[in-house]
Amino acid sequence: MEKSADIIRHKRHILLKEIGGHGQKLIANSHVAIIGMGGLGCPCALYLAACGIGKITIIDDDVVDISNLQRQVLYKNEDIGKSKVECAKSALNALDNNIEIIAHNERLTSENAKTLLNDAQIIIDGSDNFKTRFLVNEISFALGKILVSGALGRFDGQIMAFDFRNQNGPCYQCLVPAAPIVEENCDFLGVIGAICGIIGSIMALETIKIIANAGENIIGRLLIYDGLKGQMRNIALTQDRDCKICSKK
Repeated sequence: MEKSADIIRHKRHILLKEIGGHGQKLIANSHVAIIGMGGLGCPCALYLAACGIGKITIIDDDVVDISNLQRQVLYKNEDIGKSKVECAKSALNALDNNIEIIAHNERLTSENAKTLLNDAQIIIDGSDNFKTRFLVNEISFALGKILVSGALGRFDGQIMAFDFRNQNGPCYQCLVPAAPIVEENCDFLGVIGAICGIIGSIMALETIKIIANAGENIIGRLLIYDGLKGQMRNIALTQDRDCKICSKK
């Protein structure tokens, strides 16, 4: 059943000529899936729920740890030891109980990925390892979905988006053909908490723009933000003709 936009709640969106009532209705009837409810997934999900996304699928098999609270803004002290997706679902529905939150307390695998992601309009990858990123990229391509992907460094982050509905452009593995021999993450290098909010919020913004057909999106481009220097770069991505995922070869 088609949903109507909540005019009072989302008045500030509707006032924007780039979104308006039509765009807000598209948002209300959209379904996005978020893989990873960590540093990126938390702020991204929070802003997507706040903007009125009709259905959000969240996927993560982890539990809340005290070290997560420095950057994973959906969780509280009393959530420590509990399932991240269940805590996230509760927090998101506390913000707007009209949103349908589908929580999967499991790790995304090659066996369950198509089932979990098939119904989503846009797939958002907030995972923290190359194995999962490669899997999400491959499944998104196979399903012909739009993929919004983010990654974090110590004080920096990057966002990119791919439209696999026509399967003519680049994919994530055109940029990163293979995982590095030594995979680094914030457990070893550290990460400033606020960078998660910045990158996760941009991921949400780009998702909203794509759904509402607002402005210029970053599909086929890489957006890099350097928090220490306060600088942002935008790089066009090209398809690798030898890519094992998206190349016609």
